[in-house]
Amino acid sequence: MSEARPSAETASSLRSNEEKRALCVAFLIVLLAFFWAIAGCKKSEPGRLTPARIHSITREFAEAAHSAAPAGTQIRIGLQASEKSQETIDHLDITVLEAGPDSAARSDIAKIQQALGAVATRHGLTEEPSESREGILLFYLKGGARTHGVHIHVGVKGADQTGNAPPGQNGAKLAIILDDLGSDRAAAAAIFELPYPLTISVLPNHEHSTEIAHEALRRGYQVMLHLPMQAVASEKPEAQELRAGMPAAEVSTLVDQFLQNVPGAIGVNNHQGSQATSDPALMEELMPVLREHQLFYIDSRTTAATVAYDTAESSGVRSAFRNVPFLDDVAEIGAVRKQLALALRGAREKGEAVAIGHPHAATLQALREVLPRAQSEGVRLTFASELVH
Repeated sequence: MSEARPSAETASSLRSNEEKRALCVAFLIVLLAFFWAIAGCKKSEPGRLTPARIHSITREFAEAAHSAAPAGTQIRIGLQASEKSQETIDHLDITVLEAGPDSAARSDIAKIQQALGAVATRHGLTEEPSESREGILLFYLKGGARTHGVHIHVGVKGADQTGNAPPGQNGAKLAIILDDLGSDRAAAAAIFELPYPLTISVLPNHEHSTEIAHEALRRGYQVMLHLPMQAVASEKPEAQELRAGMPAAEVSTLVDQFLQNVPGAIGVNNHQGSQATSDPALMEELMPVLREHQLFYIDSRTTAATVAYDTAESSGVRSAFRNVPFLDDVAEIGAVRKQLALALRGAREKGEAVAIGHPHAATLQALREVLPRAQSEGVRLTFASELVH
């Protein structure tokens, strides 16, 4: 039995449906091509650089600075730009060691800045000078967004390869670290009113951690990561912290995350950590991570059983430890004054001292009263990085 042939009307209807389907398919293809083109434009947007590209330019900055700088100049880099946060940028810390009159140091810094400018021009970056209490602070931008921060300053003549002056040269030195920053913008603002080379240690993952770290860098203060670590049971833990028994991969991941939240950190000290810093296995997992990031470590010494400093030293991590009493275990102005006097005396007796305090109102008031006379008492205030070995 033969099949019935479709009528002319049916055939016309089928052709019409096929034409409609073809038009729909063509429209979808055009639409997909349009969105694909937009996506491609976004990926190649000239105002954005990938973290890998930013890191590559950072290394070029370091090489250019090294070529232009006098012998002995210390250059440290922090590769911190990340896909997870567009607020984090790479950093360079360049210390030009004194080798003559001040005019010579200014000339050296000008040459370095010129070399950095050539790299920036080559990659289409614009330069944004900023305020600094010590040396020159430069930011580089792409498409209006910061990609790099560079701090150029003068170090001490005769310093060794870590940037530290020989004992007794230029008087005793005292580094004051103010930690637990991250939640209180007003406390940070009060610190920024103090015209001294103070080191700010910022807790990660607090409401204003990133903002405070950025502002500290902009104003010329040194920034550290206040690394949360496991304490004894009576102390309140952070939401995330290094804990005894934590696998090495988890230690590395956690430190990476913390550094992204505290941009510009060039060193670390422990927050709490009486349990963690006395655990040899955990400290042996931590120190290679810090070495990889080119970070120094300062042991807050929250317990006499700590092995953190010894482990850092044996792992090749530049390190130091708090070697005078905490400034504000008693947060009263009179008590903090007495602790500051002990810190100044400790610096004179030892040649250098690391003191740690917190942004309490009493602490800041005592600093306002005591620090102006530090130099007359034979003590030079300095950043923490100058006292690591």
